[in-house]
Amino acid sequence: MRVVPDPPGPGQESVWDYPRPPRVEPSTAEVVVVLGGVEICRTRRALRVLETSHPPGWYLPVEDWVPGALQPAAGSSFCEWKGAAAYLDVVGGDRRAPRAAWTYPDPTPAYEVLGGTVAVYPAAMDSCTVDGERVRPQEGGFYGGWITDDVVGPFKGPPGTLGW
Repeated sequence: MRVVPDPPGPGQESVWDYPRPPRVEPSTAEVVVVLGGVEICRTRRALRVLETSHPPGWYLPVEDWVPGALQPAAGSSFCEWKGAAAYLDVVGGDRRAPRAAWTYPDPTPAYEVLGGTVAVYPAAMDSCTVDGERVRPQEGGFYGGWITDDVVGPFKGPPGTLGW
């Protein structure tokens, strides 16, 4: 199936211009994560991981999370670029989101900058915002991309996109 990228408008970027292997970019945007009605992370030190056909993955410094918000969970997965991922439960207020976050405890050398950061599935949170804009989650149960108005697709994740 041939994918036709959506044309980006002014101030937008296309996920089809992102590289493979992914690129990591620092961001000074204000990122806020809320769960259980409680703000559990606020940072201006996020890293965006940009990979062809995916909305950006946002990795947030562990130090910027509220103490106790991240708790080790069972299981792991493997990324061909970043290495072995460990999963975390996310806790906020009276809610626990099982395996809703992941981290790379020992990332590959090319992605060592991701050490000490955590990514979260926005669909499992009350809200995730970037500079005040509410994030829309990437479709599909495996991917954790964050869709904002400045990013256009189509995005990998919905049924029929596995082969992209």
